Amino acid sequence: MAYLSLENCSLHLPVYGAGNRSLKQMVLSAATGGRIASDSRNITVVEALRDITLEIRPGDRVGLVGHNGAGKTTLLRMLAGIYEPTLGTYVSEGRVTSLLDVTLGLDYEATGYENIVLRGLILGGSKAEMARLTPSIAEFSELGDYLNMPVRTYSSGMVLRLAFSIVTSIHADVLLMDEWLSVGDASFVKKAEERMKEFVGRASILVLASHNANIINDLCNVLLTLEHGRIKSVERINAATVAE
Repeated sequence: MAYLSLENCSLHLPVYGAGNRSLKQMVLSAATGGRIASDSRNITVVEALRDITLEIRPGDRVGLVGHNGAGKTTLLRMLAGIYEPTLGTYVSEGRVTSLLDVTLGLDYEATGYENIVLRGLILGGSKAEMARLTPSIAEFSELGDYLNMPVRTYSSGMVLRLAFSIVTSIHADVLLMDEWLSVGDASFVKKAEERMKEFVGRASILVLASHNANIINDLCNVLLTLEHGRIKSVERINAATVAE
């Protein structure tokens, strides 16, 4: 069963060499809640998240909203396991897939086909599963013979096509997104949008950070507002299903 639980979680990020000048301290405190560490004049400790308590259960589609610097991306990174809480307890169950950086984990010296397997294994797939999925991933990417070439020879658009095709082929129990993902040129973007809707629809849990109110209203049934690294409010909202 998919499940995410944070209990009194805080995250302190040290910034070395920032100095202890009053202007920097004032700006950091106003923008992020940062403070100067008491044991050093050269370390600024940014309190990126403070006292986050949250339970996310199957069927929840959580929309993260808030001003720039409110902690949305940082919270997603904690849920993805990139950051461990400085304080508090975080527990997750199920396969967690992060789309914070869809190209993360690609080996640019390896071929497209090799990357399909490598990236799939990183996402939690097995060798047998990736062998089964490789033909459909290759077909969806529309990269043809380029899949036999090193990824370093690809254009940025081709890299995104490959990464998107791989990531959206692996089932995710928990899906974490920083803004809605759309890739490709006009001929590719339509089927990418359809693939994305199906991918999200299959996930048991979705956590999406976005500044687009329409996307949040369409996809999410829980609205979580962050302010200066703290939860300001959590409310249930109505949302249309994204599955076709």
